[in-house]
Amino acid sequence: MNKNYYAVIMAGGIGSRFWPVSTEAFPKQFHDMLGTGQTLLQKTFSRLNKIIPSENIYILTNEIYLEITLQQLPDISEKQVVLEPAMRNTAPCILLSALKIKKENPNALMLVAPSDHWIEDENAFANDIQTCFDAAQKADILLTLGVEPTFPNTGYGYIESDKNDPSTIKKVKQFREKPDYETAKQFLAAGNFLWNAGIFIWSAKSIVASFEKYLPEMNSIFASNIAVLNTSEEKNFIENHYSEAENISIDYGILEKAENVFVKKATFDWNDLGTWGALYDKLDNDGNGNSVVNADTFLRNSKNNIIYTSSKKLVVLDGIDDYIVVDKEDVLLLFPKEKEQEIKELLKEITIKFGKKYL
Repeated sequence: MNKNYYAVIMAGGIGSRFWPVSTEAFPKQFHDMLGTGQTLLQKTFSRLNKIIPSENIYILTNEIYLEITLQQLPDISEKQVVLEPAMRNTAPCILLSALKIKKENPNALMLVAPSDHWIEDENAFANDIQTCFDAAQKADILLTLGVEPTFPNTGYGYIESDKNDPSTIKKVKQFREKPDYETAKQFLAAGNFLWNAGIFIWSAKSIVASFEKYLPEMNSIFASNIAVLNTSEEKNFIENHYSEAENISIDYGILEKAENVFVKKATFDWNDLGTWGALYDKLDNDGNGNSVVNADTFLRNSKNNIIYTSSKKLVVLDGIDDYIVVDKEDVLLLFPKEKEQEIKELLKEITIKFGKKYL
C-alpha cells in the first residue's frame, strides 16, 4: 500500500430519518443497517483499507462517539479519531484533518468519504479512487466523484460538467442545489449532470491552499496553532477554539468558489442510505416486495414493506402495504413509506411531547 495515501471518514451525523434505530446517542453509522454482520462504519473502513493503510485512516466524529468508534474499529488508535466538540458542518473538520495529515506527511493524498454510504462493487470503487489519486498527485486540483443519475432525484445535489469534454476527469462548471422534480428531469435530459456523492480526493497541500484562499479566517484559527496538532496539546486547543470556526460545508466554503475543481463519473453503484426508503431499495425482497432486516416474519396480504427489528423477533402483518415497520426496544414505528421524509419533522413533535426520552 502507498504510505502517502490517507483517508478521512466523516462519521459525526445523527441520521434522524432512520429513527428510531438511529438516535443521537447511537446513530446509524454504528448500526448494521443492511444485516451484513458489519456496521456501516465498519464496512466503509474495510472498503478504504483495501487501498489505504489502516494507520492512515482518520475518523471524524463527535466527541461523544469516541468509545464506540474505537470498539468498532480495533485496527485504529485513539489518535486517529478526530473529535469535534461542536457541530460545525464539514469544512472545519476537513481543514483540521488536512492540517494534521499535511504536518505528518507533506506529500499526502487524501480521500474524504462519508461513513454511511452503500457501495457494492468495491473493486470498481478502488479503481476510481486510484485514478483520482494519480490525477491529484500530478496537478493542483480538487476532485469529486459524481454518480450517474438513474432517475430525477430531488434529494441530491448535482454536479454540472462540460458537456463537450471527452476526458475521464472533467472540469466542474457548477454545483447545483437539490432541484425540484421538473429541474431534475432537465438535468437528466442534458446528460452532463451527476449526483454529488460527497466523496472527495485531493492532495493535502491543495486543499490547505484552498482554505487559505477561500476561508482565510477559518484557516487562521487552525493554522496559527499548527504546532500543537498531533501533540498532547491538540485536544485542549480543539476544545477551546473549534467552536470559533464558521458553520459551513466544504461544498459552500470551498468547492463552489474554487476554479480547480474536477469530477470523475463513478463506475460503481451508490446509495447514500439517507432514508428507510433508500435502505429498502438495496435490500432483497420476498417476492411480494417485503424487505426484512434481523426479523422472522409471517406475512399475509402484505406487500412492499420494510421490516426491521433490533433484536430477532417475529413480526406478523396482515393487510399492510407500503409501510416502514421498525421495532426497537421501547419504540415501535409504523409509518407510510411515502411519508418517510416527514420522520425528521416528526421527531420534533415527539421531543415536544416526551422530551428526549425516546431519542
